[in-house]
Amino acid sequence: MTITGRREDVLAEAAALLGARHVAFDASDPAQVTKALTGLPEHVDVLVNNAGGNPAFDRKGDDLESVRAEWLANFEANVLTAVLTTTALTPRLADHARTVTIGSIAARQGSGSYGGAKAALEVWTATICRDLGPRGITANVVAPGLVEGTGFFRGTLTDQRRGTLIANTQTGRAGNLDDVAATVAFLASPEAGHITGQIVHVNGGAYLGR
Repeated sequence: MTITGRREDVLAEAAALLGARHVAFDASDPAQVTKALTGLPEHVDVLVNNAGGNPAFDRKGDDLESVRAEWLANFEANVLTAVLTTTALTPRLADHARTVTIGSIAARQGSGSYGGAKAALEVWTATICRDLGPRGITANVVAPGLVEGTGFFRGTLTDQRRGTLIANTQTGRAGNLDDVAATVAFLASPEAGHITGQIVHVNGGAYLGR
């Protein structure tokens, strides 16, 4: 297993805990992705695109330049990271490999630039599942709702907002990391070979998929 990300110190710590290899690079930068290929596996059975976050938390104002910067930052962090990495690694994907991209409930709930970026990932996944399907390679999105135990909200999630998000679920609780990991693990398994081009919602029914 190889994990990637921008921050060498964080990656090294995580890799040590997991017993994994790590390669640090900015996946939104074509030059860095190309350079990173020398350290990435030559044979890929499972690719999980989990880079992202919400740069809108860093927005400085409501002027047009700030709005533009926010949208571009979210597109780079959430869309380009997945597109560039997957494109670069496509020749290394084994037949019957699995690709899983982490989306968000935000794609279905009008969540500004972040939701727009996650919605773009859903459309892109529909495209690559057609391109990769003849080789038996699947492409799916796992779209979580509120998941506790992450740094996503950067301390901005109030108790009131958290309560509202939980109240919107049918299960009466927030999601956790194991909920998401188990879904990804299933989609990466041999048993999921006929599931592709799908958005799998992991949100306790906060969004009722059709």
